[in-house]
Amino acid sequence: MSPALTRSAPSELNHWWSQLRFRLQNKKGWNQMLDESFLLHTKCINDNSLLYAANKNSVASIHKLLSCPSTNIFERGALGETALHVAVMADNLDAAVALMDAAPDLINEPMTAEIFQGVTPLHIAVVTQNINLVRHLIGRGADVATPRVTGLFFRKSLRGLVYYGEHILSFAACAGNKDIISMLIDAGASTRVQDDRGNTVLHILVLQPNRTSACQALDLIMARDAELDQLVPLDMMPNNRGLTTFKLAVFQHLVNKRRVVQWSMGPLTSVLYDLTEIDSWADNMSVLELIVVSPLREPRRILELTPVRQLVNLKWNMYGKHYFRALLFLYLLYIWIFTVCCVFRPIKEAPENYTTNPNDKTVMIQKTLNESYVTHADHVRLVGEIISVLGAVVILLLEIPDMLRVGAKHYFGQTALGGPFHVTLISYACLVVLLCVFRVCSVQAEAEVMAMCLVLGWTNILFFARGFEMLGPYVIMIQKVMFGDLMKFLFLIVIVDIGYANALWMVYMTQEYGTLNEYSSYASTLWVEFEINLTLINMPENPTFITALIVYVVQVAYTIFAFVLLLNLLKAMMCATRWRVAQERDELWRTQVVATTLMLERRLPRRLWPRLGMCGLSYEQLWRPNDCRMFGLMDQTPFRKTCVLKVVLLTDQTKHEFRLSTTPHQDVVVFGLLFIRLLQLHHKKNLSSFTSWRSKNKTSKIVSSNLN
Repeated sequence: MSPALTRSAPSELNHWWSQLRFRLQNKKGWNQMLDESFLLHTKCINDNSLLYAANKNSVASIHKLLSCPSTNIFERGALGETALHVAVMADNLDAAVALMDAAPDLINEPMTAEIFQGVTPLHIAVVTQNINLVRHLIGRGADVATPRVTGLFFRKSLRGLVYYGEHILSFAACAGNKDIISMLIDAGASTRVQDDRGNTVLHILVLQPNRTSACQALDLIMARDAELDQLVPLDMMPNNRGLTTFKLAVFQHLVNKRRVVQWSMGPLTSVLYDLTEIDSWADNMSVLELIVVSPLREPRRILELTPVRQLVNLKWNMYGKHYFRALLFLYLLYIWIFTVCCVFRPIKEAPENYTTNPNDKTVMIQKTLNESYVTHADHVRLVGEIISVLGAVVILLLEIPDMLRVGAKHYFGQTALGGPFHVTLISYACLVVLLCVFRVCSVQAEAEVMAMCLVLGWTNILFFARGFEMLGPYVIMIQKVMFGDLMKFLFLIVIVDIGYANALWMVYMTQEYGTLNEYSSYASTLWVEFEINLTLINMPENPTFITALIVYVVQVAYTIFAFVLLLNLLKAMMCATRWRVAQERDELWRTQVVATTLMLERRLPRRLWPRLGMCGLSYEQLWRPNDCRMFGLMDQTPFRKTCVLKVVLLTDQTKHEFRLSTTPHQDVVVFGLLFIRLLQLHHKKNLSSFTSWRSKNKTSKIVSSNLN
């Protein structure tokens, strides 16, 4: 689950307040402030003798200035920097050493300007990767653990240029120099420090654009941290949002780092994959959950990677699709019951004096509550109505907690999560409850509410198309066309309709009423123009009356612009959307499967998702026997389930899998193991040769048994 709001709210409010105060004080844009700050920085260096000497690496001038009594060694520039900061930024080793020898107090002095608050010379030295300068600073007592950078320039935000965290070690890790990282750790820098967002060094590393350098630094820091023999591994430490490094990024690198090769035979390799934080069985913030709720496309590509793809297929094929289709059957039965109740709703003949409007042709009206439940047929209908209302209440009880958990914006906006179907389902349930209230209160408005309920209820059946690979992507295409292309088209056509309808109304408003019924009012003129645009009707014309020439001019222009241009533009946009969705067909299908599986796991009892297999105690020593996360110190660690996926690789292609999970008790209780072996030949060989080879060698088998 997400961490408590109190863990992250103070830091977020403080950051927001700092930005607001900064903007109010300066009343300038962020980019303008940065430009002016650096220009003032350059000006102050040129105007100040000591800063200028440090910038030019003039050691003789520095010694001469320091011997002068009027020189202020702590004088600062526009960014709150000292002379030592200037020397380090200019990468001037000689000047920096001279300043450190003459004024050791400068070594740990931070910059004081609000945008660079907290930056020490060592922060700058590790970023510039000057190993000699870092060595001199550490050797002269530079603090490697305490200083924290809190300036706005280095804060994680949309307008931020860099995000290196706050501590010196995180700055060095982002720079990627292994020697400097080792030097800092040897000097006492902690590998487990966290910034105000709760991010460790690993969290910050995975946000860097250079993946190669980040992975190398990550391996080094994790190796050095493992020497400390901590109970909780560094990569398992969450930030304030509950995200670990594994869930945040560099997924494939960390998956491969955690895997263990069980055996190898020629081109075949059996590999154990740690599913901790991947499987959603006991983790509400698992990798699968984060993939589904992410609005970006990049996280969905993780579903193509081993072992996630095998895990998703296992969950869906064994349980997910069967439960989902059973849910479809129950919903069809439910909506049929509701439809029958609506068709046979209690109505009676209208009294003779029901209305005085001659155009009102109503002959049947709704019965009162006392008249609605008299006969045996009424009682049968009452049973169906009770089922309909209870079903609506159950829908609300299931949907509202999920909406609060994910957030309304993501819940209704994410296509993979169901998107608009959740809107239709919740609206349907609310209207059914409202319909019940109308029936009890004898409100004469059932027909309108029932009509909306039937439309929404039957439309929601499209949601279950995601359970079928052939239909799922097409439903997504419908959603994207409706809420993308069609909304843009409707916006444009409404503007055009209003303009041309106004033009026509200027002519027909002076004509006798009844000349043309289609243009008898402004509202009807708007509606007729919309129908003409969709070619539902021809242009209204009465040959017995004179039609002004301007009417023909306006109608021809409207036909060319609205029908020929806008309608064909809509067709082109829909074709482009179809092509785009077709390119992502498999990706969208897998995302739908994951979202549906997670929904079923949350809503169905755990006993309906059994773990099949054999006892996995024999694998205890094979899988990291000294890892406290798995089998060591189990009685001292928090309760956590660890899953393992076994995969046989043939030329780096995944072929078979199994899963087991353990609970950290002293006896290492193993809940289950599913072992599936499926070997394939090289991708260049055809399927027929693979089938004959597999039947001959008898290597494909499934071993499973229930644990009591």
